[in-house]
Amino acid sequence: MQSEYHSWYSKALHQDMAFKVYGNAGKPALVFPTEGGRFFDFEDFGMLGACRQFVDEGKVTFYAADSIDNQSWANAKIPPAERARRHEDYHRYIIDEVVPFIRQNSSEKKSGILVTGASMGGYHAANFFFRQPDIFDTVITLSAMFQLRQFIGSYMDQTVYFNSPLHYLANLTDLWYLDRYRLARIIVCVGHGNWETPMIADACALKNILDDKEVPCWVDFWGYDVSHDWQWWRKQLPYFLKHIFRAPEKEAT
Repeated sequence: MQSEYHSWYSKALHQDMAFKVYGNAGKPALVFPTEGGRFFDFEDFGMLGACRQFVDEGKVTFYAADSIDNQSWANAKIPPAERARRHEDYHRYIIDEVVPFIRQNSSEKKSGILVTGASMGGYHAANFFFRQPDIFDTVITLSAMFQLRQFIGSYMDQTVYFNSPLHYLANLTDLWYLDRYRLARIIVCVGHGNWETPMIADACALKNILDDKEVPCWVDFWGYDVSHDWQWWRKQLPYFLKHIFRAPEKEAT
């Protein structure tokens, strides 16, 4: 498997940022790490190994991003408004720096980008997808939250609002967004096991919002033994990738 390490000084974040690329063909897939995680977690926690067949078959190239959660939403040392502003720096880094790199290096330059992640990474995946459906056409979230109450309580300002999918989607009527959501693949997965209860509530709330707006969404609830942990995310991501990349059925003759 071809893999490449990349790093540069981010103009948006004013610091060095790194990521790693796995593969050289197929649909580009941007992967966000769990809370405060690093780009190498996707490989080190076995996610790459679990999904290797899709890379080897030339169906997908993974771009594993770094996070700055400990400078933004998870930074309890600064007020919520400052956390939100720092997250917007990260948003610019991904959209203005990482996405152009993916576009330039992807073998499928006209393809939309798949975005995925588990836990906090799933939040990022959803938020980037819903904010930028012109860039991302497929999202897979695993054990994700879709609002920021866990980090900043009830605090709300405009920047927080537009980074809290359960808030901005509930009031969204713009067809530019809704039409793109309706053409996309939206997959939300959560278990019923340990540490998943808040994510179950968010998944149900998201499904209700999207159903009300006639946006197709596959919300898949796994069993009561399925906990908020890597052992399950390693099963879930390849399961959904198999559905996305399955061979089309032959027409009856």
